[in-house]
Amino acid sequence: MVDILGKMRQTDKMSALLEEMRQDHLVTLNTVAKVMRRLSGAGQWEDAMRIFDELGTFGLEKNTESMNLLLDTLCKEKKVEQARAIFLELKSHISPNAHTFNIFIHGWCKVNRVEEAQWTIQEMKGYGCRPCVISYSTIIEFYCRQSNFCKVYELLDDMQAQGCPPNVVTYTTIMCSLAKVEEFEEALQIAERMKLVGCKPDTLFYNSLIHTLGRAGRLQEAVHVFEVDMPKNGVTPNTSTYNSMIAMFCHHAQEQKALNILKEIENSTLCKPDVQTYYPLLKSCFKTGKTDSCLRKLVDDMVNKHHLSLDIATYTLLIHRLCRANKCEWAYLLLRK
Repeated sequence: MVDILGKMRQTDKMSALLEEMRQDHLVTLNTVAKVMRRLSGAGQWEDAMRIFDELGTFGLEKNTESMNLLLDTLCKEKKVEQARAIFLELKSHISPNAHTFNIFIHGWCKVNRVEEAQWTIQEMKGYGCRPCVISYSTIIEFYCRQSNFCKVYELLDDMQAQGCPPNVVTYTTIMCSLAKVEEFEEALQIAERMKLVGCKPDTLFYNSLIHTLGRAGRLQEAVHVFEVDMPKNGVTPNTSTYNSMIAMFCHHAQEQKALNILKEIENSTLCKPDVQTYYPLLKSCFKTGKTDSCLRKLVDDMVNKHHLSLDIATYTLLIHRLCRANKCEWAYLLLRK
């Protein structure tokens, strides 16, 4: 209830409920974390700090965990300088840990001050905290968003030199970012680099690899990843995996192969199709002029077989393309829905 009131920006009622909970000794650290987050989100970060100052009245301690909650709350709301000032006040009697510094690294990157984030890595070493893969990967993600891959490669090498090897999330982030700017060969080299160092792939990595191979026009390799590499490495496909395969085949005008993948996911016991599964198939129907039985079956399966609710993008696609195909009556029925 506290969190719901906070989401609705009814902070006065939220604070009143918190007071009732205080009197009944029902306040936990999780409760306080939610209240501080909602207050900061409403621009009342000074009130969030006051809640932290009053922790003792809730029967809670001011310690590293509670300090980190406050700092994380402020940093997520881009109040990093305020969080830093609070940390400087508290550090003499509350010891920071690695998570404390990772909060600041993420916060500085969030406000585009990567130099401070990198300085924080040096600072945490001074406190006897070793930077971890999260510390480096957060900064790598920042440079990926900037498409500054020279810095990305520098940090990758630095991680290895510091005895902190990148993990699958790090490699996946870099590969996706390279593919986004159509540097497909470099993206695939990152995948190969990950393989060479023995980093174990996961479903998200393979989904990204399939997407990258598809965009690079290397369909057979994508199929090999889906049919051979994933089972061999014990990695289970999810809905996004099937969606990537379907989208790839539709993009390259191989509708029958896309429909075969659709049958696979429909028969799967681990995952089921969603609206995104069908979107490229619907587009293909319009491209190939199959706007009668094929299109109707797909829409019928979505709604009646899989009980999917069409989203705005799907409604827009159907209505717009049906009108262009001179099927205005069907388009009008969809519009009324």
